Amino acid sequence: MEIVEGIGIGVAVILGALLILFARRAVVTRSGGIIRLGVRTSTMLDGRGWSPGFGRFVGDELRWYRLFSFAIRPTRVLSRKELAVERRRLPEGQEPLSMPADWVILRCTSNHAPVEIAMARSTVTGFLSWLEAAPPGAVSPRLASQDWPAA
Repeated sequence: MEIVEGIGIGVAVILGALLILFARRAVVTRSGGIIRLGVRTSTMLDGRGWSPGFGRFVGDELRWYRLFSFAIRPTRVLSRKELAVERRRLPEGQEPLSMPADWVILRCTSNHAPVEIAMARSTVTGFLSWLEAAPPGAVSPRLASQDWPAA
């Protein structure tokens, strides 16, 4: 009888953990603006170190949440003001094994530190538009540096 109770407790713990994971995701994604996004967290081995997750656009920030985490806070926050895309490439080596086939990898710099993010090819255009856009009422740094004639 003790074995059956132990198995029952183990199943209840696993179901509770899964319930918490799904509830966390529902809380984070309820406002919309969500994209599937992978971030390379380690560069120790070529093609390895990718962590799946999802990104949420909040104002001037892209907040990245790990897919399999109990944390409600984002694992990484990328600011639009400090983020620049250096290059775009297709997955190579071991990378196609850890992400969907239609994904693209963007090598970016954030606070002068490199960061690699992977997303679906169809998502890249929207991401780049968000990156280049200024929020309503703000002055774009590119426009602010030029002398415009008075209207």
